[in-house]
Amino acid sequence: MRIERANPVSINARLGVRRQHGRLPQWLAAGAAGLTLAGLGTYAFGTVSGGAPVLVLNLDNIGGRPAPPPFKADCSARPAALQQELSRIAASFDGEVGIAVTKAGCDWTVGAQLDRPFPQQSVSKLWVAMAVLDAVDNGRMRLDQQLTITPQDLTLFNQPLQWEVLEKGAIQRPVLMLMQNAMSLSDNTANDRLLWTVGGPDHIRGFLQSREVGGIRFGPGERLLQSAAAGLTWSPELAAGRNFEQARARLPKELREAALTRYVTDPMDGATPAGMAQALARLAKGELLSEQSTQLLLDIMYKSRSGPMRLKGGLPAGWKAFHKTGTGQELGSLATGYNDVAVVKAPDGSYYGVAVMVAATRQPVRARMAMMQSVCAALARWHDTRQT
Repeated sequence: MRIERANPVSINARLGVRRQHGRLPQWLAAGAAGLTLAGLGTYAFGTVSGGAPVLVLNLDNIGGRPAPPPFKADCSARPAALQQELSRIAASFDGEVGIAVTKAGCDWTVGAQLDRPFPQQSVSKLWVAMAVLDAVDNGRMRLDQQLTITPQDLTLFNQPLQWEVLEKGAIQRPVLMLMQNAMSLSDNTANDRLLWTVGGPDHIRGFLQSREVGGIRFGPGERLLQSAAAGLTWSPELAAGRNFEQARARLPKELREAALTRYVTDPMDGATPAGMAQALARLAKGELLSEQSTQLLLDIMYKSRSGPMRLKGGLPAGWKAFHKTGTGQELGSLATGYNDVAVVKAPDGSYYGVAVMVAATRQPVRARMAMMQSVCAALARWHDTRQT
C-alpha cells in the first residue's frame, strides 16, 4: 500500500498502538479510553516497540553508515550526582516532562521518564534534515537543487512562504535554504517539501533503521499529524490562511479534548528522551552522517533562531548548544509537545546529547523555559565539578 501525504487510510494501516504512560490531566486520562476521531475512525498512533517501523522498509535509496572520525571522551566521572539533580528538576515541574542527558562516547544516560514516548512536534524536522543530507552524501539530491512549491504544497501553522506562494502561484527555493528555514525557523512547508522530495515518511523511518536509531517514531507528516491531534480530517483547503485554526475552533470541546488525549498518550511522532539524547550524541560523534554533512547540520542548529531561552538560556559563557525546538497544540491553558533537544558542547570540547520534552502542562511559558534552563545549568555545574 502506497503512503500518501494526504491519505489517512494508508497511515492507519501502517501505524500500531502503544500502551499509555504516566499521569495526565483528569480530562486527558478520561478521554483516552474510547476515542474515535472525526473522519478517521479509531486512529492508531505510533509504531511498534521502540519506534521501529511496522513494515520491513526498502533501504536501497539510503546510504550506508559513514565511517566516523576518531572520537575520544573522558568517561571516568560517573553521573550519580547529575541524575539526582535531574530527578529533582523533573519532580518539581508541574507537568509531564521527560529529561535525558548522555555524554558522547560514554555508556550512560541519566534523566527522568527516559523510555516514555513524548510528542516530538517540530523536533522531528531533525530527522528530515538528516535524511536529506544522507541523500546529498549519496548523490540523490543536491544542496543547490531547486524545488518548486505550489499552493498544493502548503501545510499549516508556521509557514512563512505561504503568502508568496499564494501570490505568485509557485516559487522555487534551493534545498539548502529550505533545510535552513525548516530547522531555524521551523517552517512547516519547507520541511514538508523536503520530506516528500527525499521519499516520504517511510524513507525517514528507513534512514533511522539503517542507522540503528532507537526510541524514535516518525509520524505521517505535518498535515495528518496535526489534523488528527486536533480532531479534524485533513483537506487541502485547511492549508489556506487560518482555515485550520477556524475549523478546529468549531469542533465540540469534548472532541478536541479526546483527540488531544489520544495524541499525548500515544503520540504517532513519539520519541523517548533517552533515544533522542543518544541519537544527538551519535550525531556529534559523526556516526549518522558524513563529516561534512554533520558539520553543516550542526552549524544550522547552532544558528537556529527558535527557542533562545529554552536550553540555550541555561548555559554558561563558553558553552554552545546546537538545538531544535518543538511546540505542539494548545487547548485552553493546556500546552502540549513543548520541547528542546540539543547537542551541547562544553568549553573543553566534551559533547553531550540533551533532551527535555514536555508532553502536557498548564505551566506558563516562562516556567517551562526556566525548567529547561535548569537542566543545562545542572549539566554545566556537574561537568565543571568533575573537571576540577
